[in-house]
Amino acid sequence: MPIFRRLTATDLPDFRALNALFAEVFDDPDHYAAAPPDDGYAARTLAKDNVIALVAVEDEAVVGGLVAYELDKLEQARSEIYIYDLAVRETHWRRGIATALIAEVQAIATRRGAWVIYVQADYGDAPAVALYTKLGVREDVMHFDIPPLRKT
Repeated sequence: MPIFRRLTATDLPDFRALNALFAEVFDDPDHYAAAPPDDGYAARTLAKDNVIALVAVEDEAVVGGLVAYELDKLEQARSEIYIYDLAVRETHWRRGIATALIAEVQAIATRRGAWVIYVQADYGDAPAVALYTKLGVREDVMHFDIPPLRKT
């Protein structure tokens, strides 16, 4: 079983390996590999308390990972954690790695007093839907990407 750990500002090689894993598993090199952040940006972001980047490392290679963000709420004095990315290298599927990564987030959420963890899944992604259904309650919602206003 891999070793699970949270990335810090000094873990830049594993951070880069995690982004490469996301690019590979999601088949999305444009978003994860085409314009990687420089070391300063990556270190500053990983140092933020609300940024949760976890890796599963086996034989010194990143075989799984998760990026989540803790969001402070205004309707009540509480926070929630949004799992933004979760991936496991295909050669390591069905070994409990994704479940273990989510369990790590659950432990962090408990320590921080977060009231919920949420994650999105794409229609047609049966493995993700099955995993999240096993761990939580499904809500059918719509997701919209709204671009920021462009400077003229």
